[in-house]
Amino acid sequence: MKILILHGPNLNLLGTREPEVYGSMTLENINEKMIALGQELNAEIKCTQSNHEGALIDALQDARTWASGIVFNPGGYTHTSIALRDAISAIQIPVIEVHLSNVYAREEFRHTSFVSAVCKGKVTGFGWRSYELGLRGLIDIIKG
Repeated sequence: MKILILHGPNLNLLGTREPEVYGSMTLENINEKMIALGQELNAEIKCTQSNHEGALIDALQDARTWASGIVFNPGGYTHTSIALRDAISAIQIPVIEVHLSNVYAREEFRHTSFVSAVCKGKVTGFGWRSYELGLRGLIDIIKG
């Protein structure tokens, strides 16, 4: 089983960007934890991040050729990108949407996700553990 962990814009700044909202763990730390958890759960994990919408779409489309599923934090594009929504819908593999912060306890504009409707599930508000919960849920979905 191969899983893509896909991180959207500004997540490369984790650990220094608004730690009171996003925590002090770096993106590299999260990736290391997901790779280790993948090994524990017999899944090969590939992690990638981009600040560019088109690169995220390319990663989603490419994953359909090799991945069993995707754990995706679209970052700010969650609330703006119909193109990401359409890419998720088109690839026809399960995607779990994750967010570090509780988007529903934040600004009103963060309450709307354009990608949720085409994802198999959503985890929000558990800090870095949102990725862990998303990965565990995704693997359960894949296993059926």
